[in-house]
Amino acid sequence: MHLASFTYGKARVRIMRVKRDTARHEVRELELQVMLEGDFSASFLSNDNSKVVATDTIKNIVNIVACDNTALETEDFIAAIADYFFNHYRHIHNIKISALETKWARLNINGEPHDHAFLKDANGRNHVTLTTTRATRQIASGVENYTFLKSTASGWVGYWMDEATTLKETTDRIFSTSMDASWVWSAAPANYPQTNEKIIVAMMKTFASIYSPSVQNSLFLMGSAALAAVPEIGTISLACPNKHYLPINMAPFHRENPNIIFTPTDEPHGQIECTIVRDS
Repeated sequence: MHLASFTYGKARVRIMRVKRDTARHEVRELELQVMLEGDFSASFLSNDNSKVVATDTIKNIVNIVACDNTALETEDFIAAIADYFFNHYRHIHNIKISALETKWARLNINGEPHDHAFLKDANGRNHVTLTTTRATRQIASGVENYTFLKSTASGWVGYWMDEATTLKETTDRIFSTSMDASWVWSAAPANYPQTNEKIIVAMMKTFASIYSPSVQNSLFLMGSAALAAVPEIGTISLACPNKHYLPINMAPFHRENPNIIFTPTDEPHGQIECTIVRDS
């Protein structure tokens, strides 16, 4: 028997950073996972822990880097964490850091954004993943569980039919999903949050403005719109459940239902996923 692969680290490290060098504060709340690879095999194969950086120490390093870098956006912040490990531990070779953001939107009081009061933005969570060695580095940003819907301009016709098919065709249905999406940076943008928002805006504009013959086609067009809008990304991956709204049969009650009332359900659901790559 032999040890084929190994990694370890600290998960669910939660940190809130407050940039408060002016009266207008910025808050950044993250949940991180830091996973290390390097010269740690002895701790798996024997009682030798001499090379192991304790997972509690990993948590402390996140706190140290956070204290020193309250202003950094998530992509640059997790890169700074990786740099700390590489600079202090020569036996660490590879690092993967994932970060999920709890989004806080500035509270508006009398029509003006408040300096230090915020509301939780519940639609989706931004995420960043850094995969890095001492020689290479890849950063991917994205969003999970970003939920949106349109009440028409969506259909599903012309699909394969055989003796197992019971679903009826429709040219007018609700399109609802909670999207997980990630995009890989080929170059750093001038501003990560603004560029991430530009990607979402491009996808939502496409979603809202086109007729959707399928979730599949919409995902391709949305991802293509993101690539067209932001040259700093080269790849985008989208995963979307098709959250169904089933028309309710009102005939027993002597009424028609012209697509006005539905039963919401997301179990079971269709799961549509794709990756779109920029042409070279």
